[in-house]
Amino acid sequence: MGPFEMVVGIVLIVTIGSIVRAKHGIRRDHKGGEYFVATDNAETKALQSEIRALKDRIQVLERIATDHNRAVTLDEEIEKLRDRSPS
Repeated sequence: MGPFEMVVGIVLIVTIGSIVRAKHGIRRDHKGGEYFVATDNAETKALQSEIRALKDRIQVLERIATDHNRAVTLDEEIEKLRDRSPS
């Protein structure tokens, strides 16, 4: 392998590496450090909305579990419904 072929091989390897890094969202800053650039695609947005919905549900469950007055009232209402005779 001659020096020209070696230079072409090195340039080809570096170019392919740069393309792969760009495809995966890895960028370099002016100091040479690498960082990841997040891309917003449909799947990411769907997952974010699902996480938001789950957080809302958790807040409701926490409120129900920690609200003692409401729990007692709810128990009383359930017992009243059980005590009613069927029509």
